Amino acid sequence: MTPPTILIVDDSRENADILRRYLDLRGYATRVAHNADQALALFDTERPALVLLDVLMPGRDGWAVCRAMREHPHGARSRIVMLTGLGTQRAREETAATGADELLAKPVDLSDLLACVRRNLGVDAVGVSPNEMP
Repeated sequence: MTPPTILIVDDSRENADILRRYLDLRGYATRVAHNADQALALFDTERPALVLLDVLMPGRDGWAVCRAMREHPHGARSRIVMLTGLGTQRAREETAATGADELLAKPVDLSDLLACVRRNLGVDAVGVSPNEMP
């Protein structure tokens, strides 16, 4: 079974690498973008099942990227989770207004991340039984 693709978008290479390695070790296929242009190009070519999208990025922020993804012809087929340290009501409202599916607080707790990924992909695990998960 081919694992669904997860697009990780974060201008921090360190943050993106932590998420990528964590999810790769659990059998997920990941792609990484570090800015809005890379994210939208990969979104178009990879058609990810899930996007983990940082809110605060230079240039176009995550909210603008999310809106652009939702307007894309296959934008309705991807789940989008916004990642932000902005724990405000405004962040929750903006998440809903942009069409994102969920908001996950940064710094990301990795067990919360895995639960979020599973919930948004509608699966328990990819290619690994729950008892074998590290």
